[in-house]
Amino acid sequence: MSVIEITTFRLTEAADEAAFLSADQIVQAELAPREGFLRRTTARGDDGVWLVLTLWRSATNADDSAQTTFEDPAAAAFTEIVDGTTVETERYRALD
Repeated sequence: MSVIEITTFRLTEAADEAAFLSADQIVQAELAPREGFLRRTTARGDDGVWLVLTLWRSATNADDSAQTTFEDPAAAAFTEIVDGTTVETERYRALD
């Protein structure tokens, strides 16, 4: 059963949106070859809250990726731009 992971956050006050989008593309490229990765998309709400939706083949695949993603140097620029105090992640099991 696939897993839908939803992460919401705000950028830091000093963040440059273009730099964030570039860092986001790098993170996405790093995830693509990982086992169980299906799809990822990023969106911004009118209120300034960002959302990253990632689909995984299984919860194990999502867990394995979570353990290594932020150790990856490619993710460093992403995490520096995101306001860590605003990050919320939830997971759901897909029913189809």
